[in-house]
Amino acid sequence: MRGFWKLTWTEIKLFLREPYSTFFTLAFPLMLLFLFGSIYGNKPTPFFIGHGSVDVLLPCYAALLIGSSGIISMTIYMAVYRERGILRRLHATPLRPQTVLGAQVLVVFLMCTLGLALLIAAAKIVYGLRFMGNGFSVLGGYVLSCLGLFSLGFVLASVLPTARTAQAVAMALFYPMMFLSGAAMPREILPLTIRRVARFLPLTHVVDLLRGLWLGDPWSRHLTEVAVLAGLFVVCVAVSLKTFRWE
Repeated sequence: MRGFWKLTWTEIKLFLREPYSTFFTLAFPLMLLFLFGSIYGNKPTPFFIGHGSVDVLLPCYAALLIGSSGIISMTIYMAVYRERGILRRLHATPLRPQTVLGAQVLVVFLMCTLGLALLIAAAKIVYGLRFMGNGFSVLGGYVLSCLGLFSLGFVLASVLPTARTAQAVAMALFYPMMFLSGAAMPREILPLTIRRVARFLPLTHVVDLLRGLWLGDPWSRHLTEVAVLAGLFVVCVAVSLKTFRWE
């Protein structure tokens, strides 16, 4: 365990030195919060069934944060390490493979959680954020969402040959999902046809689950989202076990 925590601490410092990952994890969601918060404020509105815009959109920004961490950061992070031979050298150390890979995943999870904490603190201080759900339910939904999208990023990192390819594919997948899923802007403003297409995107189910739990919905209203994310995790882990390469 000592080796695991030492490796994790080292990887955290390396993560914070990477401007691209740090921006999308810690700064970009805050930029969206302040942009739309300054436009709409957080007064209850009929458009959001009596809720304030920030109250409704914050869990959507949390989904955006999970998506960028899993699909972009995780994918590029692992692909760069493989291309530079870092994974091969770590694999040759006395550390077990589970320790090496677990540390990489934990770092992305911790940075994602830090970004979410900053987002909630800013929304509470500036816009008087209101929380209507159950803290344990939201935490469970958050962890499930991370498992689903992080595992998807792991699959991409496993099958894409170079860091440049990983970056291009990750962005090509993430940005359409960001705008169509409701993570960056309310899905209610999109045409009905687009909303139907968005139901096939993993990030849409993260948005729906976190938003529902944040506003006080029971888990029973989101069994579809739970099934999709749990199924995505199981399938992606199975694929990763078959396709992951250390070099």
